[in-house]
Amino acid sequence: MANHKSAIKRARQSETRRIARRSKLNRLRTQLKKMNSAVEEKNTVEIERLLPATLSLIDRSTHDHTLHRNAASRRKSRLMAKVNSINPVESSAS
Repeated sequence: MANHKSAIKRARQSETRRIARRSKLNRLRTQLKKMNSAVEEKNTVEIERLLPATLSLIDRSTHDHTLHRNAASRRKSRLMAKVNSINPVESSAS
């Protein structure tokens, strides 16, 4: 246990941040599970509904230091690859 006043405060701050980050990470994992199940079922309506919220949550997790920015980028990339394999985006040729 911390003995100095500043160390006590840091321990308190660390505990608060740990709880907040854990909650955010659980929320992110749940959202990714929902998204992955929609992709596996090839439910395009559900994918279109969940995709913006999932990508936004991944970005916010980076901002809150829950995820490293490279990890977030990797997750988004893999998620989009799964989504595009089911519903390929039609590119318009100029």
